[in-house]
Amino acid sequence: MSWHAQLDIDYSVEQQRSVARHSHTGPLRVLQSLYPEGDAICHNVLVHPPGGLVGGDTLEMTIAANGAAHGLITTPGATRFYRSLGEPAVQRTRIQLTDRARLEWLPLEAIAYNACLAENHLTVSLGPQAEFMGWDMTAFGLPSANLPFDTGQFLQHIEVPGVWLEHGLMQAHDHCLMNGPLGLAGQRCMASLFFVSGSKLARDRREAGLALARQVIATHALGATTGATCPNEQVMVLRVLAPLVEPAADLLRQVWQVWRQHFWQLPATVPRIWST
Repeated sequence: MSWHAQLDIDYSVEQQRSVARHSHTGPLRVLQSLYPEGDAICHNVLVHPPGGLVGGDTLEMTIAANGAAHGLITTPGATRFYRSLGEPAVQRTRIQLTDRARLEWLPLEAIAYNACLAENHLTVSLGPQAEFMGWDMTAFGLPSANLPFDTGQFLQHIEVPGVWLEHGLMQAHDHCLMNGPLGLAGQRCMASLFFVSGSKLARDRREAGLALARQVIATHALGATTGATCPNEQVMVLRVLAPLVEPAADLLRQVWQVWRQHFWQLPATVPRIWST
């Protein structure tokens, strides 16, 4: 039996503190708001007790922030897209930032299990002064457990309306895509980290951000399959291919740390849940 879960989160500033108000239907919850960096930044962990989606399941998230609110969202574990008998499993996240709001979207990876029919959508809309930093990590199968991604498909959609769009369909039977040198080249994890501004980033700010990312890339084991670029003046993207999730996540976290310091003059306060 399939299910539909909806979670709405609204960040605002109340008495000089970033506060998250939230409501939900179905099995998707927000744990207690935490303030490891002080009142200005609200950390939240999203919990999905079923642990995964099967065909026909839909997971919807709507996240908003206004004023000078700053939220950081992560998860305690991977989002798992399991085998489907015919219907797609869909996760859809919509983020709307206005005023001088900031959001960090840092969930753990999505795993495409064999024979899944999965869709993962992320849409981010920003006002002129708002800024967003987030990542996306996708693993195809479980290579370490000898559970390859041989059949099924995964649709990935990341969009900043009118600014940036990535839309890709990863089909397990497409061997040129999954194994060819112009595709995943046999790697089974693809990941991206992106910084997005609601207006054009100053050139020196962009160039310094790229230089910092490339310094990390140059000394990392995944340097040969990683790149950082600006597709336009509002977006900065780092992309990486890896055999497994763990080294890709390590690289993204390192660059997230230096970008956080560069763009927002904030130290990298790592969510405690990542260490449990």
